[in-house]
Amino acid sequence: MVLKECVRGLKELRPLTHLLLPLCFHWIAEAMTVSVLVDVVTSALCPGQTTCTEAIYISGLQQTVVGIFKMVVLPLLGQLADEYGRKPLLLITVSTSIFPFAVLAWNQSRESVYVYYVLRTISFIISQGSIFCIAVAYAADIIEEGNRAAAFSWITGFFSASHVLGNLLARFLPEKYIFVVSIVLLIFGPLYMHFLLAETVERVPKRDRDSTFFTKITNVAHKRYESMRDAAAIVFKSPTLGGISFVLFFYELGMSGISSVLLFYLKAVFGFNKNQYSEILSMVGIGAIFSQILVLPLLNPLVGEGWILSLALLASIAYGLLYGLAWASWVPYLSASFGAIYILVKPATYAVISKGSSSMNQGKTQGFVAGVKSIASLLSPLAMSPLTSWFLSSAAPFDCKGFSIIVASVSMMIALCFACLLKPDEKLSHDPEDEIEAPLLRES
Repeated sequence: MVLKECVRGLKELRPLTHLLLPLCFHWIAEAMTVSVLVDVVTSALCPGQTTCTEAIYISGLQQTVVGIFKMVVLPLLGQLADEYGRKPLLLITVSTSIFPFAVLAWNQSRESVYVYYVLRTISFIISQGSIFCIAVAYAADIIEEGNRAAAFSWITGFFSASHVLGNLLARFLPEKYIFVVSIVLLIFGPLYMHFLLAETVERVPKRDRDSTFFTKITNVAHKRYESMRDAAAIVFKSPTLGGISFVLFFYELGMSGISSVLLFYLKAVFGFNKNQYSEILSMVGIGAIFSQILVLPLLNPLVGEGWILSLALLASIAYGLLYGLAWASWVPYLSASFGAIYILVKPATYAVISKGSSSMNQGKTQGFVAGVKSIASLLSPLAMSPLTSWFLSSAAPFDCKGFSIIVASVSMMIALCFACLLKPDEKLSHDPEDEIEAPLLRES
């Protein structure tokens, strides 16, 4: 039975080969740098120290700035992907990570770290979240609705597998080669897509070629506004899409807050370095591969996306509480084991969103809901950065160094409450006259 489901899932992914292969290289390249960045940034900004308040605040500021711009950029990229095609938007988004890592490959001084943060912030604004949204929309163009949950779980499974490979490379590669290897892989991705990835959207013919430049700018701005308003209407007129927006808002509010401070917290409390980070991240990745590629495709037909989403959110709460209350250096490893379950939040929500919208509005709805998530990601550092720094310092009101992570877990509890109210099978009808593109590729 398990083997049959695996074979069926692989058959569903065959049309996505030229999408997934370059994305895997991209994800491997990014994952390689995660565990070493904390050491590089801390050494540059706070030499000789294990706790770096400046690094925590800069990371929080970066996340806030990214969140502010992503509120507009993510829905905009989703709309552009619907109108002008998935391929050009994928090429743009996957290319942005090359430049910040090139700076650190060249120099790791204090000034270079500041330049890295500026370029990485721009990169995150364009690519963070949008790559997944456009990739999911691309998959929805090709995969039939009944098979999308399994396909999305395989996509996120490959994402997890790529992170495992990236973390293993970071664990065994000398630090001076990590950024160089990462850049090579990041360049390979867009080159592969440019030559081999097929487009799935037919572009609408331009009707205003004789318009003046000012008229074109005005028309584009008006069109963007109308399209974003339509996307908001699609989401909030649907009980399913509106509900999943609240779920993702509170989930992202908690999880992004934890992610923004976790590695700095582990370094300050337990003295972890890139080796321990790589081990923990690899644990999460290996468990995530198993759960997304094997468990979710088997469970989804039996219990549905809603039940899986609730289970994953419950695991995310346990994940946060264990990190926040960690009393020994082995507890973070126990907490990381829950990553095998909470990682299912992503494919489950993609499936719920995809089912709740028409095939012609996949980019709009995925992008708009991702924009709602970005609001949470900009708000969480405003509380997490100062709260984490305060409780890691000697001025903390009581001894609970992970108190900020416990607070973030409460937000995920609220997300679970909203998830329990979801009815994922509800779908909003759409007027076909409002559609602006038609998928070219369909599974035969």
